[in-house]
Amino acid sequence: MTQINIGSTLQYDVRQTTIFLFKIAAGWSSHQRVLSEQLNFTPNLDVENCQVGVEGNRLHRVIVEPCQFSVDYQATVEITHEIDRPDSVGESRPADMPAEVLTYMNPSRYCESDLLGRFAFEEFGNIERGFTRVQAICDWVYEHLDYTPGSTNATTTAADVLLQRTGVCRDYAHLTITLCRGVGIPARYVSGYAVDLQPPDYHGFVEAFLDGQWYLFDPTRLASTVGLVRIGIGRDAADVAFSTVTGSAVMTQKNVWANFADAQPNVNQVSAVSIS
Repeated sequence: MTQINIGSTLQYDVRQTTIFLFKIAAGWSSHQRVLSEQLNFTPNLDVENCQVGVEGNRLHRVIVEPCQFSVDYQATVEITHEIDRPDSVGESRPADMPAEVLTYMNPSRYCESDLLGRFAFEEFGNIERGFTRVQAICDWVYEHLDYTPGSTNATTTAADVLLQRTGVCRDYAHLTITLCRGVGIPARYVSGYAVDLQPPDYHGFVEAFLDGQWYLFDPTRLASTVGLVRIGIGRDAADVAFSTVTGSAVMTQKNVWANFADAQPNVNQVSAVSIS
C-alpha cells in the first residue's frame, strides 16, 4: 500500500453571482481510500456535496456572490496496487464485458474513434493483443507528439491533435483513448493528482479495459501511474473538468501538489498497475 498527500488551492475574482462545480476531491474505489481530507471555502458557503454519473465522481457545488473567492483542498489517500506481468494481460471479448464498460468503446466529444478507426487499425491492428498493444499505442503517441503547453484549447479534439502533432496531457490522453477504441479496446479518461509532475498541475491519464480490469497508462511519460491519485473518470475530459463556472469569474491562482507520505515505491519493479 502507498500513502500519498495531495492538495490544491484555487482562487477566483467573482464579478457576478456565479455557480461553481468543483471536481477536485479524491475519489473512492476498491483500491483507493481517503484517509483524511479537508475542503475549505473562503468566504464560508453552503456546499452541495454529491456524486454524479455512473462512475460516482465526487462533485461540490457552490453559489458565490461577487467577492475574492478561494477553495482549498487537502487529503491523504491510501492506494493498493495490483501488480501483473504485462505479457500476461490480454484483451476482453465484447461479449464478456460488463454493460457499463461498453460505453467506453464509443466515440465521445473529444475522442472521435469513428473518424480515426481506420487509422488505428492500419497502425495497430496487427500488434499482439492486450497490454502490449495499448502500450504500443501509448509509445506511438509519445513519439509522434510534442508536449507544448498552450498549443491546444478547450475545443481541441483527438483528430485535431493527430493533425497538428502537439498538445498537453489531456490531448495525449484523448488521442490514446481514441486509438484504443478504434481497435476495439474500451478506454476512458482519468483525472487526478500525480506525484512529481512538473510543472505541478492536475494530470490526465488513460485507463484501458483488459482481461476484466482497468489498467492505467500515461502516454506523456511525465508521471508514474504508481503515484496517481484518482479524482474522477469519464468518457473524456469533458466529464471530469476540475472546475465548471456558470456566471462571471476569473481564476487568479492555481496551486496543485502531490507527494508520497511514506517511502516511495520502486517504480522500476512495477510493470502493470490496476487501481480501479
